[in-house]
Amino acid sequence: MTDTYDCQIHSQLSDFPETKLGLLSNATWNLDPKRLVFLLSRYKFVAKMLNGSKNVLEVGCGDAFGSRIVRQDVDCLTVLDIEPGLIRDINAREVGESWSVSAMQHDMLSGSVNQSFDAAYSLDVLEHISAEDEDAFLENIRHSVKERGVVIVGMPSLESQKYASKLSKEGHINCKSGSVLKSLCEKHFGNVFLFSMNDEVVHTGFSPMAHYIFALCIK
Repeated sequence: MTDTYDCQIHSQLSDFPETKLGLLSNATWNLDPKRLVFLLSRYKFVAKMLNGSKNVLEVGCGDAFGSRIVRQDVDCLTVLDIEPGLIRDINAREVGESWSVSAMQHDMLSGSVNQSFDAAYSLDVLEHISAEDEDAFLENIRHSVKERGVVIVGMPSLESQKYASKLSKEGHINCKSGSVLKSLCEKHFGNVFLFSMNDEVVHTGFSPMAHYIFALCIK
């Protein structure tokens, strides 16, 4: 028996605009489709943690395909990335969308954003930043968030890299173990809570056995 939600969807199929995958998500869909499940699960965790926030910032959004999951739970979402081509792609796809986001080009290593956000998050970015620049990166995110704001940082664990592809390893120059990520974030934030993730499951288990790690930071 089809439930009410499915009935509504089928009755309104022609009313929805066609949605395209972003540049990066399109490549992932063709190369390794199941990886999108893991990607979207990370955004779901962020959405749950930031539910009800008014003004949120995503740092290093890529093509922002997963950002809509966070946008569904917050009032306003601004996404930024260093690559202008990705920002153009986002703006082209977001026209007329119900869960639209505001996209801008910005290098967080160059300074904070000239706006104060209630919360910020950055997924799959820190591992691409050199150890020499990581403090500046986190400090500029911190300065972009209001007092008592929340910042979430997610990255592949150092322990997971022996299972990573050769191409992935080339870009991952700064992966960390859970304890090291927690210590780094504690230099910039008053309280830091560590979460582990295996595939699409987030938990508080033994971080050295995690494929992915989150640091939830309270300013």
